[in-house]
Amino acid sequence: MSIQWINERYPEGNRIFDSMREAEEWADSLFSDFAGSMESNVGYATPDRKVFDFLSEFLPKWARYNHSDITIHTDIEQFDQKPLYKIWVTLKEPTPGT
Repeated sequence: MSIQWINERYPEGNRIFDSMREAEEWADSLFSDFAGSMESNVGYATPDRKVFDFLSEFLPKWARYNHSDITIHTDIEQFDQKPLYKIWVTLKEPTPGT
């Protein structure tokens, strides 16, 4: 499975924000990147736990807004001896008989 990593598009993708508010605003600004691609494998990788937490909160809401049935995946990897938080979405497989 190939994932389109949104963070690679932005210099802020590797930033750790100073405040919860900044992290929330940044995560919320990613709506169009996720919403426009809710039909495909799209994700965000960040060293900032705050951004990861906000995306974990926002993604289900954005999916409901877009009438998308998604599965949210998460992972934590070590990169340069620091955690890298990853979150991505895939479409749920249709249940047989529905």
